[in-house]
Amino acid sequence: MSTKPLRVLVVVCSSRPGALGPAVGEWIIEAITPRAAQLGVELVPVALGDLGLPFLDEPEHPSSGIYRHAHTRRWSGIVDAADGFVVAMPEYNYGMPASLKNALDYLSREWAWKPIGFVSYGNTSAGTRAVQHAKQVTTTLRLVPLGATVAIRIGDATDDGRVRPDTVLAGAAVGVLDELVRVAHALRPMRERMHTGAKPGPIPGSYVRRLTPEDAPEVTVVQRCCWVDEALANDTLAVPALHESPEQVRDWLEIWDTLGLWLDGRLLGLVRTRRSGGDWHVGRLGVVPDLRGRGVGRWLLRTAEADADPRCTRIVLSTGVGSRRNLALYQSEGYRRTPATADDGTTSLVKNLEPMAAPPVSQHRSR
Repeated sequence: MSTKPLRVLVVVCSSRPGALGPAVGEWIIEAITPRAAQLGVELVPVALGDLGLPFLDEPEHPSSGIYRHAHTRRWSGIVDAADGFVVAMPEYNYGMPASLKNALDYLSREWAWKPIGFVSYGNTSAGTRAVQHAKQVTTTLRLVPLGATVAIRIGDATDDGRVRPDTVLAGAAVGVLDELVRVAHALRPMRERMHTGAKPGPIPGSYVRRLTPEDAPEVTVVQRCCWVDEALANDTLAVPALHESPEQVRDWLEIWDTLGLWLDGRLLGLVRTRRSGGDWHVGRLGVVPDLRGRGVGRWLLRTAEADADPRCTRIVLSTGVGSRRNLALYQSEGYRRTPATADDGTTSLVKNLEPMAAPPVSQHRSR
């Protein structure tokens, strides 16, 4: 299970003036907030009526991910950051409201492999026919509808535009959240694979992508797994990677270009790079202990080297003087040790980069 907290959008669909939707949304938040706190879930209320989404007006197909309008990009960012959805939805003429259908149609990739639970409300059917309609659409977008639902019959459950306290309904709402959390965690590897820019890694089924500050919890865990051996080899606990908090990791993820190797939603290794003058600095090269000896570290190192800024003339990295495995790897890849040892017990290694070849001069024959 991932160390990241889940972000769940509580979406109020109805945009009709005087609609019951806002009251239902407030009731959902009130009913599930205590349980969300126990589960470490962040609840984010969203009212479709506040988003200013006109009838779908993007010239490109949503699957392209090319969004011309600011309202689409804003909606894309909100949905992309979410791990699941609880939708408060009325039934209009046996179907879901047009506001929800329009909001769904705007996007594509952002919905994939995320659970969606429904809290419906209506008169005769308590909104259940609208849920059946919505499920056909959401499954096409690779959303995963939950089995658990809440169905509110307006005449029986509301007074003066508010949902009456009801332990049965509140329990059903908590049941939706519980199921959503389980499914969201199970689907996390599928969502992780959907990141734009992901490329195949060295292990079958693995992939690499740039890490962001949002990945700080996973990076913190992997660092503490990987750098224990570094501490033992150098007989010191003064290894920064062992002590950094997620907040500190988040800070350096902001300024380093960091590549992460993933498999089934698990971070397996990482390496960070950045340019300083004419040097390309490589650091925090680490691979989880159960994958060592399979060439993963060497592959990450070469990938980091291939990303070197063309203005750089050499690659610089460091490791503990007692880290024999690291030193052997780097020296086999053409790095040479510098004679000095730093105060923290580390030694630097340098590899010169081949100068970029000048473009060939075209030859023109005179006629």
